[in-house]
Amino acid sequence: MHILLIHQVFAALGEPGGTRHHEMARYLAAQGHRVTVIAGQVNYLTGERTAQGWMRRDTDESGVVIYRCYTYAAWHRSFFHRVLSFISFTLSSFFVGLRVREVDLVWGTSPPIFQGLTAWALARLKRKPFLFEVRDLWPYFAIAVGVLRNRFLILLARCLERFLYRCADRLVINSPGFEQHVRERGARSVALVPNGVDVSMFDPADKGTAFRQEHGLEGKFVVMYAGAHGMSNDLGVVIGAADRLRDQKNVAFVLIGDGKEKSTLMGKTAALRLSNVYFLPPMSKNNIAEALAAADACIAILKPIDAYKTTYPNKVFDYMAAGRPILLAIDGVTRSVVEKAGAGIFVRPGYPQALAGAVKILESDPDLCARMGKAGRKCAQEHFDRRILAGKLAAVMADVVSETNQVEEEKA
Repeated sequence: MHILLIHQVFAALGEPGGTRHHEMARYLAAQGHRVTVIAGQVNYLTGERTAQGWMRRDTDESGVVIYRCYTYAAWHRSFFHRVLSFISFTLSSFFVGLRVREVDLVWGTSPPIFQGLTAWALARLKRKPFLFEVRDLWPYFAIAVGVLRNRFLILLARCLERFLYRCADRLVINSPGFEQHVRERGARSVALVPNGVDVSMFDPADKGTAFRQEHGLEGKFVVMYAGAHGMSNDLGVVIGAADRLRDQKNVAFVLIGDGKEKSTLMGKTAALRLSNVYFLPPMSKNNIAEALAAADACIAILKPIDAYKTTYPNKVFDYMAAGRPILLAIDGVTRSVVEKAGAGIFVRPGYPQALAGAVKILESDPDLCARMGKAGRKCAQEHFDRRILAGKLAAVMADVVSETNQVEEEKA
C-alpha cells in the first residue's frame, strides 16, 4: 500500500512532542508499505519552525517521505492565531497532497480537526478510502476546558466533526473512552488502536546517573513530568504540591517540556520561592528515555473535567515502559489501566494536597516504587507495545483498502 498521512503537528523522533505517527509510519515502511507524510512546519510544543519556504521534502532512514509545507507560525499567540495556523495548513497540505501520486489510502487525524477536511477531499479526488483517526474529541474537549466559547464557532466545529465521522470509510480511535462519542455523532465503522509506546526504547534498569549529575539531582527523590505545559495539563497543581513539600529537601519536581502556560508556571514558582522545582526544555523522543531513567516517580495530570476521563495519554505508556511508578491525576479509562496493572497511585485531580500525599507514600517506600514500576513495564509489553499496535493499524488499513477495491470492482 501507498499510505498518505495528513498531520499538521507530526513530530519526528528527533523532535519534541508525541511521536506516535512517526513510529507507526516507520513500522509500516519496514513492512514494505510506502508512507508519505504531509506535515506542518511549526512544532506544536515549542512554536518554533522546523522548515522554511512553501515546502521541503525529506526522506528518513526508514524510507518515510515527509513534506513540510507552509504553516502560519504564531501558534501560541492566541486561539485566533492558532485557528489561522490550522487554516493555513489545511490549504497548503491540500495543494501538496494533489502532487502525491499512486495513493491507496488517505489517513487523516485529529486534532487539529481542520486537516481532516484536507484528507477527506484528497481521498475523494483520488477515489481512495478515507481513514480518519480521532486522538482527541475536538471540539468537545475545547468547549469543556473553555478554549472554544463562541456559539457560532462551536456550531461550525460540531458540524465539521459530524461530517468527518460520517464520511470516514473507517474511523480509528486511540482510547476506548471515545467510542460512544464518535458513534453518537455518525461514525459508521470504528476500530480501536490505542495509544502505546515503543517499549524497546526504554531500559528500566538505567538509573539516569548522567542526567542526575547534569541537573544537580544526585540524592534526590525525583518526581518527573514530561509533556506539554498547556491549559489542559493543570501543572499549577504540581507547583502546589511542591509548595507543600518544600521542607522535604530530598524531593525534587522536574518538569520537562514547553507550552503556553510555562512562563506563568515559572513565575508562580519564583513567587513562592520554591527551590524544589526544576524546569527543563522539551526533549525529543530519542532523548526522553534518558530523562525518565532519572525519575523515581512520574506524573500524569489533566484538568478535573469529565471530558478527560475518556483519554489515554501517551505519556502514561512511556512511564510504564520506563518502569517508573505513576502518580496519576486523571480519572476514567486511564485510571482503570493503571490500577488494574498495579502501576501507580491515583490521586484526586485538581488537589495539590492529594498529589503531595502520594509523593510522600512513594518516597518513603522504595519497594513499592519498584513493584509498581515492574508491573507497569509488564503491562506495556503485553498490551501497549507500539509494534504490536502498528500491526493492528496496518491490518485495519489493509481491510478498508480491500473493501473499497471490491466495491469499485463490483461497480465496474
